[in-house]
Amino acid sequence: MTQLSHGITKRVHHLSDGRELIYFDDADSTLDPERAPDLRPAAPRPPVASMRQDPLTGEWISIAAARQNRVMLPPKHLDPLAPSTPENLTEVPSLYDVAVFENKSPSFGPDLAEVTGASGASQRAVAELDSLAEVGLGRVKPSVGRCEVVCFSPSTDGSFATLSPSRARTVVEAWADRTAALSELPGVEQVFPFENRGEAIGVTLHHPHGQIYAYPYITPRTQKLIASIESYGASLFADILAFEQESDRVVLRGEHFTAFVPFAARWPLEIHLLPHRHVPDFAGLSGDERDELAVLYQRLLRGVDALYDTPTPYIAAWHQAPVHAHRDDIRLMLQITSPRRAVDKLKFLAGSEAAMGAFIGDVPPEASAALFRDALLRADSEN
Repeated sequence: MTQLSHGITKRVHHLSDGRELIYFDDADSTLDPERAPDLRPAAPRPPVASMRQDPLTGEWISIAAARQNRVMLPPKHLDPLAPSTPENLTEVPSLYDVAVFENKSPSFGPDLAEVTGASGASQRAVAELDSLAEVGLGRVKPSVGRCEVVCFSPSTDGSFATLSPSRARTVVEAWADRTAALSELPGVEQVFPFENRGEAIGVTLHHPHGQIYAYPYITPRTQKLIASIESYGASLFADILAFEQESDRVVLRGEHFTAFVPFAARWPLEIHLLPHRHVPDFAGLSGDERDELAVLYQRLLRGVDALYDTPTPYIAAWHQAPVHAHRDDIRLMLQITSPRRAVDKLKFLAGSEAAMGAFIGDVPPEASAALFRDALLRADSEN
């Protein structure tokens, strides 16, 4: 057992096949500290996926065939993320507040890079990144790393927006703890917490949950960001924040964070959130910042759901600085995006976006911000 900040408790266990399972208990938790064992028979993990390089872009594509076998929208009584019952032995044996476990069929891992010694780890990381940057034909590498599932609640329905304030704070603490832990794993270059919500996004489980990927490389999106920083300068994030704070695209502002619709939004609904000081990732947030983030993030998601009469599908992506590079100029940033452009209309990536990566916006960002501010007012009045 480990006592974390804000009175949150961390308890590490293992599933029958050896995967790590971590319980994060709320500060006001009423759960028994003892946890039940995983009663399922041990089963072998699938083989580690392999990465293949696309020579046209230099990007690495993980081929994870085991993911084809994952559960697809099961009924509530067969929810694999709910606490286990005799009729439904699941990934989480005990009742829980927040639970994090290694994905059974990960896109990266469970193997890690073979590194011995701190100096060897540093030298190998640089050499491996240089190797990954080279372009060739038929290049293949193991998809080392780690993928984790973050269960926000034992409930089979609901969302982060509907969690209690205490539970929301526990999830933020779990993100910070896992970011720090995954960043220490050999071969991991970037840690990415995210949540997919809604069938239109492609979710396979309705249970309120998110995921964390620990990549063996710096992702293509972050590589483009690094190129922009090298062109603009190290003050890019600070200047973006100042620029947006003076605009009519701000939707929510706190003591430590500001949320806004970006000047060049790609999606009909797109909201970014930045901390007011430079913080590279969740682990770098102070206790006060984590407290406020839990509150503001819930308000943002309630606003997303207040836009229409039915819940809006979204991707909530927590962009963080790479583990070993650009820690001083890449800032933690939330980007919420949704393809929903009207009550009964979705934006699909057509030829220009899907084939050429050239986005065409359907809704002016200023109009989107005004709609979202109205939705926030409605959501705040109901809570």
